Amino acid sequence: MNRETLNKIIRNRKTIYPTQFSDKEIPENTINEILENAIHAPTHRMTQPWFFRVYKGKSKDILCQIIDKIDQVKYSAVKINKFIEKVKLSDTIISICMTRDENDRVPEWEEIAAVSMAVQNMWLSCYVHNIGSYWSTPSFKDEYTKYSGLNNNQKSLGFFFMGSYEHVETLKLRDRLDSKVEWV
Repeated sequence: MNRETLNKIIRNRKTIYPTQFSDKEIPENTINEILENAIHAPTHRMTQPWFFRVYKGKSKDILCQIIDKIDQVKYSAVKINKFIEKVKLSDTIISICMTRDENDRVPEWEEIAAVSMAVQNMWLSCYVHNIGSYWSTPSFKDEYTKYSGLNNNQKSLGFFFMGSYEHVETLKLRDRLDSKVEWV
């Protein structure tokens, strides 16, 4: 790969919402490739804290059943129903979880950062496969942790919605580089 291709992928990656997805199915081998790229993210002390649950096809109903258990007074029935609608519009939903290092060798923020880098690898991989994607961190993600059977040292960091989408290159709004960098 050349520098221009890498720059194009990084600079054109963007959030694509489930309402923009097409009905075209994402092949399982493509999802596996995306997840393989995810687990090659940097990780301090090789804790490899990422853990993913894939919901696709009929298993999306399982995710909806888990979300349906959440207290709709405490977490707004409207938000929960919007989430379930996003599940239905998506081909695949990946539950993004972190497994905390049992030996506490690194601060939690470093493990959250490693999972975030894994998600960035997923996002970039989705872009090259013409897959739209969206990382959602709903307020009820901790309730998902409770109802989904995650271990005590695991927690939800949100959900990665995926669907086929023909990417169109558009200018992304970013602050100027010189407003974000100071050479000392």
